[in-house]
Amino acid sequence: MSTYAERAEQCTNQTAKKLLSLMEEKKTNLAVSPDVTSAAELLDILDKTGPEICLVKTHIDIITDFSPELINKMVELKEKHNFMIFEDRKFADIGNTVQMQYAQGIYHIVDWADMVNAHAVPGPGIIDGLKEVGESKGRGLILLAEMSSEGNLATGEYTEKTLQMAKDNPDFVIGFITMKKQLDDPNFINFTPGVKLVEGGDDLGQQYNTPAKVIGEQGSDVIIVGRGIYGADDPAAEAKKYREEGWKAYEGRL
Repeated sequence: MSTYAERAEQCTNQTAKKLLSLMEEKKTNLAVSPDVTSAAELLDILDKTGPEICLVKTHIDIITDFSPELINKMVELKEKHNFMIFEDRKFADIGNTVQMQYAQGIYHIVDWADMVNAHAVPGPGIIDGLKEVGESKGRGLILLAEMSSEGNLATGEYTEKTLQMAKDNPDFVIGFITMKKQLDDPNFINFTPGVKLVEGGDDLGQQYNTPAKVIGEQGSDVIIVGRGIYGADDPAAEAKKYREEGWKAYEGRL
């Protein structure tokens, strides 16, 4: 099993290389997903958890008081604490439409998000559309290969075709939203949502797995934690726990 640093050296995709190197440098495979609705809450959580994370996963369109200043402050915190930004936009339209959603509108996602994600349902044109505006800015794309919600349709043939689309676009696709490791290729990073320190689920069908299971048993690379951190009384302390558990599972896997 290769280390994150060894994989970074083998990477041809610069976004993947940067993330893997950062993970090794900070000794963290934790991504925080603060699904809060105010700019102040988002920035507060990022400042508190920033030292523990490699990545923040944002949903910028749920912020009720969004302004360009929020982006400026997020980027400042990114530079202060050395993490990357993943906008969980889940693009799912034809190439021309997603290209405009990525680059235009009020969010201008391509200008500040190191990586975004997309469903493979529309076919390879969605990758082409995003790549046209993202590649020149050094961005990366994550494809949804699997999901953590009960009864989801991202299984079987859908997953197989998604993996093939990634293999056809290694210059832009950096990995997968998935429950487990998908491909034995250093360029592709596996990101797993639905992680808590104890297994279980919520009443809306979300299924939770532990860092030990996700990293150690299922071979994923990055744990994505939402409510377990931002819903805690002390998000900084809780993020530290998740970082330590995720890194321990990674070292045990090696």
